[in-house]
This record gives sequence, structure tokens and C-alpha cells, in this order.
Amino acid sequence: MKSILITFDQAYYERIISTLEKMNCRGFSYLEQVQGRGSKTGDPHYGSHAWPSMCSAIISVVEDDKVDSILKILHEMDLETEQLGLRAFVWNIEQAI
Repeated sequence: MKSILITFDQAYYERIISTLEKMNCRGFSYLEQVQGRGSKTGDPHYGSHAWPSMCSAIISVVEDDKVDSILKILHEMDLETEQLGLRAFVWNIEQAI
């Protein structure tokens, strides 16, 4: 199993949920308001007067064979609208209860 952490501009929410559903990834946790800034490009997402936009994050544990397909779809989304900001990170899951 793998864990995918997806951080994204709130505008991506419905598309990401739809992607997870199409890939039959039922379980996830959603963090509605996350503040942050990209490491190389993009505007900060601080929810402040100067930087009003916000990020969100979703973490999902999925089967290994689904990871590459999900990352490909997310990468294509990001390339369409790079200024919004979308990143995905993958970790191994050693144990779960």
C-alpha cells in the first residue's frame, strides 16, 4: 500500500475527488484549509489580505498498482493550470490497523 498526499489550490477539489472515485480509491482524509507556498514557483496561499487564496490537502492510502495512474492524471491537471498549484507526494505504508 502507498499513501498519496495531494496538496492543491481549492479550485481543484471536485476534479481530484472525481479522479479518486474513478480510480476506485474510496478512503481519504480531506483538509479543507491548508496554508503554504510552493518551493520553486507559484503564489503563496496564506488566506491573508495580501495572499487571499488557500490550499487544501487530501491524503489517501491506495494499492501500489494505482499510484502511477493517479500521479499521471494529477500531473496532467497541474500542467493545464500551473499557476494554481498542485503537488502529490507518495510514501510507503508499512502497517495499518
